[in-house]
Amino acid sequence: MLKLWKNCDLYVPAHLGKQDILVLGGQIWKIGSDLSAWEAIPEIEVLDLGGSIVCPGLIDLHVHVTGGGGEQGPASRTPEIQLSELTKNGVTTVLGLLGTDGISRSLENLLFKCCALEQYGLTAKMLTGNYRYPSPTLTGDVARDIALIDRIIGVKIAVSDHRSSNISGEELARLATEVRVSSMLAGKAGLVVMHMGGGEQRMAPLFWALEHSDVPPETFLPTHCCRSPQLISDAVRFNKMGGTIDFTADVAESEAGTAAAVYSALQQGADPSRITMSSDGCGSQPVFDAHGACTGLTYSTPATLLQELRRMVCLNGISFDTALRFFTENPARVMGLAGIKGTLHPGADADLLALDNGYAVTHLMARGKPFVSFGKAVCKGAFER
Repeated sequence: MLKLWKNCDLYVPAHLGKQDILVLGGQIWKIGSDLSAWEAIPEIEVLDLGGSIVCPGLIDLHVHVTGGGGEQGPASRTPEIQLSELTKNGVTTVLGLLGTDGISRSLENLLFKCCALEQYGLTAKMLTGNYRYPSPTLTGDVARDIALIDRIIGVKIAVSDHRSSNISGEELARLATEVRVSSMLAGKAGLVVMHMGGGEQRMAPLFWALEHSDVPPETFLPTHCCRSPQLISDAVRFNKMGGTIDFTADVAESEAGTAAAVYSALQQGADPSRITMSSDGCGSQPVFDAHGACTGLTYSTPATLLQELRRMVCLNGISFDTALRFFTENPARVMGLAGIKGTLHPGADADLLALDNGYAVTHLMARGKPFVSFGKAVCKGAFER
């Protein structure tokens, strides 16, 4: 089935201005300033965007698709994410992972949830492990999980957090080596995604691993880098070493605020091509007192992605195409999907997002399949109301 999106104000993420996009099956076939001649093809679906912004579908590198939380007991466990929670907020690709709770939450459930999202039409990869070290796995070994299970592209670990296993720099280097070798064998990105807590060591274990091993910086992806000005400074240092840093949208405990934290990193000389932003969707955002007791709990949602995009552009003066890369082109490279996801050109997946002037989602397709039309979800999960 041919689909034509016409009169798009196109960002690929670079701004191309008024363009039309022709989609065949699940891929972009043609992009041009005037493809109206194709409207004569019988049964072609035509959508006139009327000059609305059209960009790649968003890539969320940090989603607790099976739910998270639990820091205040069983009643504080957050629910699984619904399909429309992703699509109504412009997300077409997710990286699923576990968090604090690796007891009532399982990697088996995570794998099946990612498979379900793929069956609906999104793109979903996952990480093995959780906060603990040694990491829980599906096969009994991190390297085997990555090498043998197609959907797994790396491992999750917690660093400098009172809920972590207090992994040392030496242990982190050893884990990263396993990830790097297994991902090379499998032809994958190979990531060590590091939940960064608020501990005083901050990124000290990461810097030790880089200084005492030959593992390249791009193997690591520290996330929640906006917790404090000190952690932002560590993140900028790592970015300048060649690593990518991930900021969590709308983090309640951040002293600087997420959009302001990204602006601060850029002012300190961070390379914008190695910055990403994720939602921590369906994860809890607990508030701890000085003694480590959980005193409050909030709930993350992918809706924060476009909120932060708006804040970066409107409040911090970051250009739209630069900010857009944090949610599209940059995370696509991190996931090993450069040229397929996070960009719009012939041969790329047809993940198309249309936004109104307030950056709200009006239309969305993933791999050529419509998910949002005129602001309403037209494809929902099997048990969504």
